[in-house]
Amino acid sequence: MRSQWWPALGAADSPGLKNLLQRLDPEEIRDRLEHGDAHRPGRFTSGYARQTQPVFLLDDVILPSNVRAELEHLLDRVRLRPTVIDEWGMRPGGLRGRGITALFAGESGTGKTMAAEALAGELGTPMFHVNLASVVDKYIGETEKNLERVFSEAENLDGVLLFDEADAIFGKRSDVSDARDRYANLEVAYLLQRIEAFDGLAILTTNLRSNLDPAFARRLDCILDFPAPDADLRAAIWRSCLKEAGAELSAEEYHRLATLEMAGGAIRSSSVSAAFMAAGNDEPVTFVHAVRGAKREWAKLGLLAFPLQSVLDQSASPPLEGG
Repeated sequence: MRSQWWPALGAADSPGLKNLLQRLDPEEIRDRLEHGDAHRPGRFTSGYARQTQPVFLLDDVILPSNVRAELEHLLDRVRLRPTVIDEWGMRPGGLRGRGITALFAGESGTGKTMAAEALAGELGTPMFHVNLASVVDKYIGETEKNLERVFSEAENLDGVLLFDEADAIFGKRSDVSDARDRYANLEVAYLLQRIEAFDGLAILTTNLRSNLDPAFARRLDCILDFPAPDADLRAAIWRSCLKEAGAELSAEEYHRLATLEMAGGAIRSSSVSAAFMAAGNDEPVTFVHAVRGAKREWAKLGLLAFPLQSVLDQSASPPLEGG
């Protein structure tokens, strides 16, 4: 029955969207069909953002329990606005709108962007990924104009707005030493004002929380730190990634993989490499494939001695006679 809905919802050529629809409440899907384009999100036309259809939900993101709890709280803040703000009249201070603004801070690969996509998936909306490189302009006053285009378009769209590596434009306001510094500070001041009036869910990510201006941080509804995964979380991430390829590793093998101190993004990349190597040999994904994939990622990260090299050495050794 669900397959009949896919073309109408734009999912006919999107395996990821099909996967998400499989987990949505049928009543939500039926409502989308009945209301047609009235429920459909628009698209950015200025070129400053790209639309991503979420393929993840919160259960797909492996995070510490306290981070998961904060993400669920964010969802509550979005979903319960009609009650808290409209019915109870508990509006935020100043000129703030009904929107929610959150900062996700953490090293690269710790799950910030995936978590943002999962929130959009839970809300049943697309995610609009803002291209900061195209927003920031070296000419005085142009960045403000570009930001205005972003927020003006976002206000007319039903989706989560994501500013990745936001410290590029939301960094600490500089000391004024020339005209360009004065305009840079005006850009930040304008941004603070504009984001306060935004009526949707805006998520900003940064690899370096310390780079953010405290004046900006005070205007956020939520600041959430994404830590590097510990060994238990790394093992869980390996299991989650490798099961997609049908791998059947032992608990001991997952434990050994988890000794590699890698972020979740690196583990996923390692798993994808392992899957391609296995597929190239027309064989199932094994522990050795996973270790080989991890070594490739280890080298990409510029790390030296690979802790599981002995596994690869043993797999390359010819069997002993009589063995």
